[in-house]
Amino acid sequence: MIVRSEVLTGRGRRTRAALIEAGRAAFETQGYDAVRIDDVCARAGVSHGTFYTYFDSKEALFGEVAGAAVGAMFAESVVGPAPDDPYARIEAANRLYLRAWAANSRLVRMLEHAATDADRFGRLLLELREVFVRRGADGLRRLQEQGLADPALDPRLTAIMLGGMVEHFAHVWLDLGEQADEETAVALLTKLWARAIGLTPPSTERGEAGD
Repeated sequence: MIVRSEVLTGRGRRTRAALIEAGRAAFETQGYDAVRIDDVCARAGVSHGTFYTYFDSKEALFGEVAGAAVGAMFAESVVGPAPDDPYARIEAANRLYLRAWAANSRLVRMLEHAATDADRFGRLLLELREVFVRRGADGLRRLQEQGLADPALDPRLTAIMLGGMVEHFAHVWLDLGEQADEETAVALLTKLWARAIGLTPPSTERGEAGD
């Protein structure tokens, strides 16, 4: 019987966390297909039987590892209460996302690959991406309500499309080696995002002045 995380003792939570950390290291180093449960146990310093107290398979562990990675990306790309200027907030969000991608992209790409072969990972990928889509859509709605963005845009679809632009650029730039410095990349991504949603002055004018 698998022990649910919410009923674990303090020691149990530490052991489970150690398995997730060891799993991440193993997946990033060896790739999903090459990882064996024994590899994870060796890294975590636990027995084979202990692994099955917390996870019923390598796939279950990978789901937890991938979920933790995307959760870290989400937390690391939160702009916070400042700055107040919408253009500056988009700029800050793009910068933070690119940096979060750099730290977690290998696992995200691994999840995308696994999703082509297993429905459970496809569903997980959609669930994890949903948190970013919801955040982007909510942000656009607020700008529309303030009269700062095109009111005709569908917030959800726009968030999916513009988020996809940023994610794909992050992959091409950071994973495939496209040459660009961070300042140039962030500035252009922000300009494209702002223009796409019809972000109105003075924010856009301020962004143009920095070109």
